[in-house]
Amino acid sequence: MEKLRIILQHTLRDEDNRLLMASSPIFIMHLLALGTFFTGFSWVAVAALILTYVVRVFALTAGFHRYFSHRAFKTSRAFQFVLAWVGTSSAQLGPMWWAANHRHHHQHSDKEEDIHSPVVKDAFWAHIGWVLCRAYGSIQHDRIKDLTKYPELRFIDRFHVLPVLSLIVLLYALGAGLNAYFPGLGTSGLQLVMWGFFLSTVLVYHVTFCVNSVTHIVGSKRFANDDESRNSWWVALLTFGEGWHNNHHRWPLSARQGMYWWELDLSYWGLRVLEKMGLVWDLKTYPDKIYEEAESAQVRP
Repeated sequence: MEKLRIILQHTLRDEDNRLLMASSPIFIMHLLALGTFFTGFSWVAVAALILTYVVRVFALTAGFHRYFSHRAFKTSRAFQFVLAWVGTSSAQLGPMWWAANHRHHHQHSDKEEDIHSPVVKDAFWAHIGWVLCRAYGSIQHDRIKDLTKYPELRFIDRFHVLPVLSLIVLLYALGAGLNAYFPGLGTSGLQLVMWGFFLSTVLVYHVTFCVNSVTHIVGSKRFANDDESRNSWWVALLTFGEGWHNNHHRWPLSARQGMYWWELDLSYWGLRVLEKMGLVWDLKTYPDKIYEEAESAQVRP
């Protein structure tokens, strides 16, 4: 046993231990998602899965990405908090951490400094490998000075587990209540947690991670950007518009990523609905010069 201990000490270096500690929550999340096979099926569970997927993907795409990272529209401080809380319930840390890393990505897209480029490293690293690395767990405060002035955002980033727990508790209470008053629905608190949180979160992970990996490898290039960002219709479909990545890298300030009606961008249309409700305003879009450039450009594979 002593020899085994010595071997393990030499094999598991400090960085390997840090990687293991940082990646454990991701592995646990995937493992617990298998709980859907043991808690049974119900249409209520399917509805919870769809609802938590749609709401949180929108909070990430419209909130964390287009608002916190790129300031592509304006909103009130109260609704800013809602976007931050709901987006953080996706278990992708908080809006300041997310925005700081994304701004860094745009500054160094597919260059050596890019922390999740499949061009510099590989597809696995870009998709999920970098998330498993503890080295990228800290917040680059110098990149988000416009966000750090809000104490409520600092609170959410510091206690990012609270939005996660709030969603779990809400789902459990809903499932338990339905089981008590409407047992014929065949649901339970644990079932809704497994379907509406763990399985939903894993799906949200991978569709949003595809923007970092797939859309820098597969798809078409409308603009000759100095990176490998590409447009992918199926990633856009799964992420509510984030797949129009070549468009986005050409003009990151736009709240709309699909440039034409056939480039489906559900996040943008969701923002338009919120605009009608008075919850958001000043949505930025592509200027005329970008459309002129697009019309003269030849789409390249």
